[in-house]
Amino acid sequence: MATRKRKVSVAKLPLQRQFAFSEQGRVFNLRAIFDKLNARYFRNRLKCYAIVWGRKRKTRPRDEIVFGTIQEDDRIIRIHPLLDRSIVPTWFVEYVIYHEMCHAVVADEYDSAGRRVVHHARFYERERRFHWFRRAKAWEEQNLGRFLQ
Repeated sequence: MATRKRKVSVAKLPLQRQFAFSEQGRVFNLRAIFDKLNARYFRNRLKCYAIVWGRKRKTRPRDEIVFGTIQEDDRIIRIHPLLDRSIVPTWFVEYVIYHEMCHAVVADEYDSAGRRVVHHARFYERERRFHWFRRAKAWEEQNLGRFLQ
């Protein structure tokens, strides 16, 4: 008599959590930067956030690039891997991470049509508190072409 093996059912995490992306890049350690910013600007209120480098793409972006994203439901911040280069100043990577962290503490607003607005006056007010805000915005404008194809 042959014995049949039972199938074991295991709850799977959302797709994003199944991949093991690293906090440590070739140049920057995202966790160290996150922790520094969390202490300085957020009084360590941002708990249980993962911060990872995004996947490397086969081709570079053509027209625009998203340097960072936050997925609030899973508490994941992703930073574009093209920022993990020695030509990128530390304070620019800090700015990108700070921007994403601001999304965690500034509530979204809704316009008269009921559409969600994530970048609004209160968000920009909070974003401008970053010490190197003007410098980072100027560097981004001057160097955007380095990241596009």
